[in-house]
Amino acid sequence: MKNLTLKNIAAVCGGAYIGAKEDSGREITGAVIDSRLVKPGNLFIPIKGAKVDGHDFIPAVFEKGALAVLSEHELDNPAGAYILVASAEDAMKKLAAYYRRSLDIKVVGITGSVGKTSTKEMIASVLEQKYSVLKTEGNLNNEIGLPLTIFKIREEHEVAVLEMGISEFGEMHRLAQMAQPDVCVITNIGLCHLENLITRDGILKAKTESFEHLAPEGIAVLNGDDDKLCDRRMVNGRPAVFYGIGREAKSLETENGRKQLAAKEVYATDIAADGLTGTKAVIHIGDESFAVHIPIAGEHNVYNALAAAAVARQLGLSAEEMKRGIEAVQTIGGRSNLIEKNGITVIDDCYNANPVSMQASIDVLSGASGRRIAVLGDMGELGADERELHAMVGRHFAGKEIDALFVTGTLAAEIAKSVREVSPATEVWEAESKEELISRLQQYQRRGDTILVKASHFMGFAEIVKALTA
Repeated sequence: MKNLTLKNIAAVCGGAYIGAKEDSGREITGAVIDSRLVKPGNLFIPIKGAKVDGHDFIPAVFEKGALAVLSEHELDNPAGAYILVASAEDAMKKLAAYYRRSLDIKVVGITGSVGKTSTKEMIASVLEQKYSVLKTEGNLNNEIGLPLTIFKIREEHEVAVLEMGISEFGEMHRLAQMAQPDVCVITNIGLCHLENLITRDGILKAKTESFEHLAPEGIAVLNGDDDKLCDRRMVNGRPAVFYGIGREAKSLETENGRKQLAAKEVYATDIAADGLTGTKAVIHIGDESFAVHIPIAGEHNVYNALAAAAVARQLGLSAEEMKRGIEAVQTIGGRSNLIEKNGITVIDDCYNANPVSMQASIDVLSGASGRRIAVLGDMGELGADERELHAMVGRHFAGKEIDALFVTGTLAAEIAKSVREVSPATEVWEAESKEELISRLQQYQRRGDTILVKASHFMGFAEIVKALTA
């Protein structure tokens, strides 16, 4: 890895190199925190978890050919070199920031309350039509995952698309300090992580910490239809790029009347749902436009496609390349992933949930053919208003002509309660456990049904998807 000699690593981390002098000039081949993933020449970073301390695996990683390890304490007779540091986690973050600065690469940083992963997949799919792209895999979007993604960048990569997820103030500052984005995308400011961030204004403040480390010539790409973002005309002295649905700029009601906000440089018209197979739209960019079939259902995915087009414009892609990339995007497990098996269609959207994303998924389900069944669970980190926010989802659900609702979870019971109050004709089933819910659902379902499965990740609703598709 470029410039990552053991000597440089020790200097960057503020650590002490302990090992053979002749090895101090050797470059590592990679950096990992999982001892099972160690390959010859790697640097092993031992992270202390709630149950496991990575330091316990240091002897094993030397046996697998690790060039060196970080360590928070002195080692007795180690089988290789090590760098003594105060905190392995802090050292990893410093190292990631240093490595990022050494690379001649464009970085797209993506954050927002809803749709980060889907937008990341869309942007990467589009940019891959022109560039060699590295993107965040899985859920590696936090203070441990982001540096691991940065360490995977190699000289052949031309663009890195990095997802940045937070739950508290200051976290985005630390993430952006590592990523140092050239383009910063914020998808929206919604109702999530309210437990720590309290209000949408708090979420806005936390998300826009990313601007502190935007490159000097960097560009912010913002959702022009979001009321918290649409008046952020300038970011670090440069005009922001707005995208949204419809040509007209967003306006806000203020104490002095309605305020007209920045115009959208990228926008969509002629939007038409195509069942569960996707959405048709015309995307306009400056004087150009192109018709596109977005292969993922839901209006929220039109926004993801617009964000991708806005980023692509900044990086010099043609309209044809944008269209090709949007139409090539694929869903990933747990996020609006369609699974057709056993005569039913399952919308696997169980990786995470908040009120905005749950309402969007309910809208997608309402467009399905056959019987429509929603399987919903608790949403986490919503703070003091968590019960009311679940009830709000229930009121939204009640107007969508969905045939049946299955819920489990203390908070999801508020969804069921609202649906019964507003739409008494809807079949509502409450279960004490996932096992009971699965049993009831398997007895209820029949061929031709479409079943949405959605809850926050801690609910473990992937088990329900597995049971339905076994």
